[in-house]
Amino acid sequence: MKKAIVFEALREGYGIDQIRRPMTVGDLMEILQDCDPDTLFILSHDSGYTYGSINGNMLTTYAEREDGEWEAMDW
Repeated sequence: MKKAIVFEALREGYGIDQIRRPMTVGDLMEILQDCDPDTLFILSHDSGYTYGSINGNMLTTYAEREDGEWEAMDW
């Protein structure tokens, strides 16, 4: 039997600085630590009206500059 974790992805703003309570990587790891590695990870948008997925090719990292603006970066 397949299982899926569905995260409701809220639309909170037009910039990273507008996100009210972002989850940390540590928070996410704690939530997922007991999950079967084959569990599907799905994003829900608009209260389940549409769904989406993520993968490593979609990852962009950002860093906050001293002026408070965010810019894409390489680790």
